[in-house]
Amino acid sequence: MGMAHRGDAVEKQPPDIFTYLDYRAFLRDYFAFGQTRGLSHRGFARRAGIRSPSFLLTVMDGRKSLASATAERVAGACRLEGEAAEYFACLVAFNQARDAGAKSSAYDRLKSFARWREIHALDLARDDYFARWYLPAVRELAATDAFVEDPRWIAKQLRPRIKVSEARRALRTLISLGLLSRDEEGRLRQTQATVSSGLETGSLQMARFHRAMMERASDAIDTVPRELRDLGTLTLCVDDEGIAELKRRLQAFRRELLLDEASIAGRRDRVVQINLHLFPLTAAVEDEPEEDR
Repeated sequence: MGMAHRGDAVEKQPPDIFTYLDYRAFLRDYFAFGQTRGLSHRGFARRAGIRSPSFLLTVMDGRKSLASATAERVAGACRLEGEAAEYFACLVAFNQARDAGAKSSAYDRLKSFARWREIHALDLARDDYFARWYLPAVRELAATDAFVEDPRWIAKQLRPRIKVSEARRALRTLISLGLLSRDEEGRLRQTQATVSSGLETGSLQMARFHRAMMERASDAIDTVPRELRDLGTLTLCVDDEGIAELKRRLQAFRRELLLDEASIAGRRDRVVQINLHLFPLTAAVEDEPEEDR
């Protein structure tokens, strides 16, 4: 009877496709796993029925993409079967989607796999929170002294107003996610001071959330008195290192606001949104060759 002993080598397993949201990262990890068993670029391509030995390398590097038919063969080359092969095909569609609608549809297909939902439970909870712009607003509204646990009251407080049914669903979602809970007196309270998506996130729901909040900022130009808003802009000329430094400073400022919230909040009678945006207005300008000057 064979027994595992201390010090015995544990056989390395191939990467689990359901843990990935980037099929190129999976291919890189799978190939690295295969190399420990003698797999070469030529052999990997042969498995997938691809003539060029370097094609999959260019896919892994992001220089080329996979057609749907090729994706099926590559899944087979990675020894993926059944739902794992289906997930890989959906992942390729998700990563290569060219517009928000196609990406959203592909993401919904990824979430339909039970194994993915099991592994990414925290991502799903975060997605639920950021799926609708007003959920964070309702959570912050619960921190005010005047908060009333009444969907009608809540719906009237938000700008723009939301439906009573949306307010009711927001309360249910926040409670189910553990972001609101009842105190000893039965009043809904926040369970933690802040909720953050992290400094960078690839979440599709976060992209939707940012778009919604930018729409709120645009509306505020016409609907909010100047003394209650600040909508300033800066246009600067920098290089890549300058962009990285600007990002660092903006991220540090966000953290500073979160850490110092108690001294800023005061009486807590209103929920506000602070948007900080940084994006290029031009491509990188290349120097002209000497002969073209």
